[in-house]
Amino acid sequence: MSWNTIIGQKQQIRVLEKALETNRFAHAYLFTGPEGSGKESVALEIAAIFNCRSPKPGKGGGACGICPECRLVQSFMHPNVEYIFPVEAALLDVGDSAKKENKRFTDAKERYDKLLEQKEQNPYFSPAMERSMGILTEQIVSLQHKATFMPGEGTKKIFIISQAERLHPSAANKLLKLLEEPPAHVIFILVSSRPEALLPTIRSRCQAIKFSRVTQHELRLWLQENRPEIIEPELSFIVSFSRANLRLAWELLSNRTGNPSETPTILLRNKALDYLRQVLTPSRFHEAIITCEELAKTLSRGELPLFLGALLLFFQDANHRRINPGFQGLNNPDISDAIDRFAKNFPNPDFFAISTLTEEAIRAIERNANPLLVMTSFTAEIRKLLQRA
Repeated sequence: MSWNTIIGQKQQIRVLEKALETNRFAHAYLFTGPEGSGKESVALEIAAIFNCRSPKPGKGGGACGICPECRLVQSFMHPNVEYIFPVEAALLDVGDSAKKENKRFTDAKERYDKLLEQKEQNPYFSPAMERSMGILTEQIVSLQHKATFMPGEGTKKIFIISQAERLHPSAANKLLKLLEEPPAHVIFILVSSRPEALLPTIRSRCQAIKFSRVTQHELRLWLQENRPEIIEPELSFIVSFSRANLRLAWELLSNRTGNPSETPTILLRNKALDYLRQVLTPSRFHEAIITCEELAKTLSRGELPLFLGALLLFFQDANHRRINPGFQGLNNPDISDAIDRFAKNFPNPDFFAISTLTEEAIRAIERNANPLLVMTSFTAEIRKLLQRA
C-alpha cells in the first residue's frame, strides 16, 4: 500500500499528507463523495500509515504494505483499527454464550465473515448486512469501551465508520459524545455518500474532505500503469462499463479470465442484450416479464446495477452511432453490428428519457428498493419508450 496506489484524488491526498507531515492531523474526519470514489481505501491507507513499521518517507510515500502491521490492517485484524459497518443485531448478543451457539448467530456470523472477505478482495466495496437496521448502538458502545485503552503498538487507534449515514439515532448520539471529548490516541474517520443524513452536530465536529468521482481518464491511466496486461478492447470496456465507479472496476478486474469474452461481466452484458431483444419483440414481451422476475430473484444487488449499466452503455453506443455512423469510441466495440442494427431500426428514440429511466432503476437498486418491483416497472416503462421510437 502507498498513496500511489490510490486512483485519482490528488488534491485530497495532498491535504492529508500535509496534515501528517506537520503533525496536525485532526481527531475526526468526514470523508464524503460518490460511491466507488475511493473514500474507504484512503481511510484504510491512513490506518496503515499510523501503524506501519516502515512507512515510506516523502511525497507519494505511505505505508509499506508488507510488514506484519500493514497485513493485519489489510485483513481487518489489527488491534488498533476498528472498521464498523451496518450489521445484524444477532451478532451483538455476545453476553449469552448460548446465543453464540444458536443457528441465528452462526448464520449471521458467516454472512459477516463473507462480507469482510469481499472487502479484503475489493477495497472499494462497502459492506452492509441485508438484514441490518443500520449501525447499532451496541457497536458504538463497543467503540467507547475500546477507546479507553491506549494502542498496543503504533501511535494511534483508528476508528473507521463506513456508511456513517446509517447510524441509528441512539448510536449517533453516543458517537457524538465520543467526538465531543475525543481521546488523544484515537482518530475517527466517518465515511458517507450521504453526509446530509448525519446529525449536523456530528458533521460540525469532523473535518470534511470531499472526494470526487474518479474520471475515466484517471482510471484508464491507472490501469495502463498498473495493469499493462489489460489491452484494447477490454481496457475501454472496463473503463466504460464501470462508469469510473472503482468498486465496479475492481469487480471487473477480479473477474477477468484469459478470454475477455468469457468474463462474468461480459456474460452479464450479453444476458442484458438477450433481455432487450425480448422487450423489443412484441411476440416475446411475456418472456421479458418472466426474465425480469428471474433476474430479480437470481442476480445479487451487486449484479443488478451491472446488468442495467450494460443496457445504459448499449443505449449510449446506439445514440452515438445514430448521430455519427462512423463513431469509433464505442463502449462495446465487440458488438458494433448489434449496435448499428438497433440504431437503424430505432432511429428516433428519446435517449435522454431512456437513460434517465435506466439511471433511476440503478439508483433504486443501490438504495435497497425491492428488485422485483424495480425490474418489473423498468421493463414496462422501457417498452413504452422504445415503442415510441
